[in-house]
Amino acid sequence: MSMTSMGKKYLAGGTVLTGTGKTLEGEAVVLDGGKIARVGTDIPVPQGAEVFDLQGKIITPGLIDAHVHMGTFNEGFPEGFSDGNEKVEPLTPQLRVLDALYPDDTSFPDALAGGVTCVQSLPGSANVIGGQGMIVKTKPGVLEFMTVRAPSAMKAALGENPIRVYTAMKKAPNTRMGVAALMREAFVKAQNYKAKLEAAKAKKEAFDRDLGMEALLPVLDRTLTLRVHCHRVDDIQTAVRIAEEFDLDFTLEHCTEGHKIAPWLAGKKVRAAIGPTLATKSKIEVRNKTWDTPRILWENGVHFCIITDHPVVPIEHLSVYASLAVRAGLPAEEALKGVTLYAAEHLGIADRVGSIETGKDADIAVWDGEPLDSRSRVVKTFVNGELVYEA
Repeated sequence: MSMTSMGKKYLAGGTVLTGTGKTLEGEAVVLDGGKIARVGTDIPVPQGAEVFDLQGKIITPGLIDAHVHMGTFNEGFPEGFSDGNEKVEPLTPQLRVLDALYPDDTSFPDALAGGVTCVQSLPGSANVIGGQGMIVKTKPGVLEFMTVRAPSAMKAALGENPIRVYTAMKKAPNTRMGVAALMREAFVKAQNYKAKLEAAKAKKEAFDRDLGMEALLPVLDRTLTLRVHCHRVDDIQTAVRIAEEFDLDFTLEHCTEGHKIAPWLAGKKVRAAIGPTLATKSKIEVRNKTWDTPRILWENGVHFCIITDHPVVPIEHLSVYASLAVRAGLPAEEALKGVTLYAAEHLGIADRVGSIETGKDADIAVWDGEPLDSRSRVVKTFVNGELVYEA
């Protein structure tokens, strides 16, 4: 997939949408050693740099999708070959996407063609607690070099999905009460495990390890974020309630009916990933989905980002997603942030990606028109300063 090395590159003459709200006309962006080295006017071409004349083009940060299932629900594979859900027990925190992600999933080159340079791939939502996700760059290759953070989060799910899976097996959970009870039970067990582990260490006694409980300890310690699948207002409120009970760092994933309780969510200072709004109303809990949700959350001061939930909506259409939010009234600048800077903040990696600023990773998309115009296309994509896609 590699097209050029990570050597110095000089991107000249384009309009730079930095992702921070600033627009820079006709300025240069210098990439060096996988990082953004300089941004501005009157920058001389560094010695040995490869020059890209981008007159008439628009330069943006590489897009970021904070919630996908790339590499586990692989496109073109039979359903039975997917690795995203372990549908045996409703509590499986010990599972890791890292052990299943397939770098040769066709979604990765598709992402590059759509200007998407970074994603968080998560377990599916069949289980109440489904396991650990990871953040990767979308240039396919050895996972060690793709990985930005692993684990990136613990995935959990409320609502219809775990109920449907386990009711069919004639085991809990069968109701929303059951889902919430199992989630609480898991964290209480993890608290007890932590206390016993600390006591055993203090006494220098042997202790039988439990990988599931070990995986939940960083969630209890707030060093690993709990990302909760929740569509309906009741599930959204349950997610907040449980997170507050156990003092967890958490995000709301999907938040489909969040527009109905936006002032309350603002008061709770939640972070929400909105989508996949472009998908069909495939189940009862998404019947009230609307493109107004990002706008209403933004108007109420709720931190949001926009997601495809790939493969529910193909990853290469993330920019189209953002454009449809603009059509519903979200300012274009905010929509672009929703798939760049805000997505990076949602993931806790805004120090590295999400905007065109000196010192950040050289993840760049170059467009032949306005990036939130569905007629525009990506003409070049850079990941870590390497040209990895060219139309």
